[in-house]
Amino acid sequence: MTLIQAVLFTGAIPLLVGYLFGSVNFGVVVSRLLYHEDIRTKGSGNAGTTNILRTYGKKAAALTLAGDMLKGVAAVVLCRWAGALLTGGVEVNGVYAGYLAAIGAVCGHLWPVWFGFKGGKGVAVAAGAILASEPVVLLALAVVFFTIAFASRIVSLASVTVAVLYPVFTGFYSWYAGRNILFTTLCALIMGVLVIWMHRANIQRLMNGTEYRFGEKKK
Repeated sequence: MTLIQAVLFTGAIPLLVGYLFGSVNFGVVVSRLLYHEDIRTKGSGNAGTTNILRTYGKKAAALTLAGDMLKGVAAVVLCRWAGALLTGGVEVNGVYAGYLAAIGAVCGHLWPVWFGFKGGKGVAVAAGAILASEPVVLLALAVVFFTIAFASRIVSLASVTVAVLYPVFTGFYSWYAGRNILFTTLCALIMGVLVIWMHRANIQRLMNGTEYRFGEKKK
């Protein structure tokens, strides 16, 4: 295994694989297959679970959430396995390849090559990727997410909060697990920043006190 091969197998290829997996946007797929519409022309225009739920209901939202999470899981699991196998069985290389695949999957969800580079906000696919890479971190983030979501009834507030906390939790867990803290935290930071950036309009509405709360009547 040459250095160039190692870089490809643990770097560029996981990013590309993750991106292609992430580009399968289940919000668009579900809305087109079940309702013959494009969710990006409805509601908030976002191709994610929340907009699907508000537009089509729980069944469609559950399908979208499951699909978007599973593509994150699939990308990370595949790249973790291949990254370790193709670099001589070095397990830690697989772990790091999984982190890069997670970044690629989030980017694919935000800017899907299959759907005109207009996708969702990345929360569900990120959750799936974290589940496959560091389940303990996802568990901690899930506690925070659901606590805030149920207390405030504002999903975007919960999403932004866990995006901020994700790099912090990852850093602590990487220290505990004896991994490269700089690398894993940087990857988590990139994912967190991407999710926060996609929620910039929500953040503005939060600051203005006009963000949608679940249970409110549509205006």
